[in-house]
Amino acid sequence: MVSGLSDTGGGRQDARARRMPTAVKIVIAGGFGVGKTTMVGTVSETRPLRTEEILTDESVGIDDVSGVERKKTTTVAMDFGRLTFRDDYVLYLFGTPGQERFWFMWDEVSLGALGAVVLADTRRLSDCFPSVDYFERRGTPFVVAVNCFEGARQYDLAEIKLALNLGPKVPVMLCDARRLDSCKQVLIDLVLHAMKYRGLPALESQGV
Repeated sequence: MVSGLSDTGGGRQDARARRMPTAVKIVIAGGFGVGKTTMVGTVSETRPLRTEEILTDESVGIDDVSGVERKKTTTVAMDFGRLTFRDDYVLYLFGTPGQERFWFMWDEVSLGALGAVVLADTRRLSDCFPSVDYFERRGTPFVVAVNCFEGARQYDLAEIKLALNLGPKVPVMLCDARRLDSCKQVLIDLVLHAMKYRGLPALESQGV
């Protein structure tokens, strides 16, 4: 999306109006049923692309649904959405599949990403360990966003950080994957953290 500035504002404004926004790839990762598809769908300004299939009896004993027994579908490839950030950046959001049998796709989904959001569920906190380990090994900056499910026990963020054995510079925050403002704030925090981590020019913390 190109910023719609007037032609009467001088050469500097004209140059800005002609400049295309920078594309930024963001990965949304985490365990099975943690809310990745929900987050992408909530925040995307376009109709999100989803690759969900219905869970069948054939997945019994393969996919662990403890704690998310009501879940009826699962992502088998990726989720995809888009969000424009201050007219300067377009965030392309890629949600990874959560089950172990689809982890082989993570390399392709994560290639070229500025950073990642690792969604966590306190009822199944250990499910986000593979995502944390994966991005740490790749040197990909990430934040941990604890999705606040109804009825789930609430923990102090410092406790969660300790339980996940995260480094002191890894941001941890609460979020609600169903709320647009909450998802946007997670993405803003991630972009600011990732740009600082990579030594890129800082952005002012403004709304999306």
